[in-house]
Amino acid sequence: MEKIFNKLIDTFIENEIGIADDFINAKLAAHLRNNISELYKNEQFLSAGTGNSMVVNQDKLVRSDVIYWLDREHNNQYENDFFDLMDSFILHLNQTCYTGINGYEFHYTLYEEGSFYKKHLDQFKNNGSRKYSMVMYLNVDWKPGDGGELCIYQDGVARNISPENGKSVFFKSDVLEHEVLATNVARLSITGWLKVD
Repeated sequence: MEKIFNKLIDTFIENEIGIADDFINAKLAAHLRNNISELYKNEQFLSAGTGNSMVVNQDKLVRSDVIYWLDREHNNQYENDFFDLMDSFILHLNQTCYTGINGYEFHYTLYEEGSFYKKHLDQFKNNGSRKYSMVMYLNVDWKPGDGGELCIYQDGVARNISPENGKSVFFKSDVLEHEVLATNVARLSITGWLKVD
């Protein structure tokens, strides 16, 4: 995994947007997709909002995805495998880049057909603990016509990133505005933030 971790970090250092394929291996990705399917079938997903627990705004014209927060206390084998992967990445990140990350939060994200998330920053106005944003995709056989690209704005230029299975994207939470373009098929990911509390 060190090679993939370094790819994510090196591409971030080069252009502020880290990208690494196969960050989540195909076997784990399949189990996580199954988790999403079961949770969705059992109506465990909630409409996503903007802001944090102190200031929450739910506006379907801004954001129309649904989410399910991950927690080791769920005692789900595959979610815990994911957390083990993140612990390894953060250890490597802190050892090589001295970032001081000491926490994180992640959720499953499901964009149903036609869903989107307008341009935004991931940093709260009333809380600066989120330092890095990460998105890891779980979409098998994604095609350009499927939509749902992550569009990141950098120096006035929009860069679209395809949400292909296993790919991870990594960037500073308070620097790059981004949006999720409307998707034409169900789009699955794990989205989260590396934090300094």
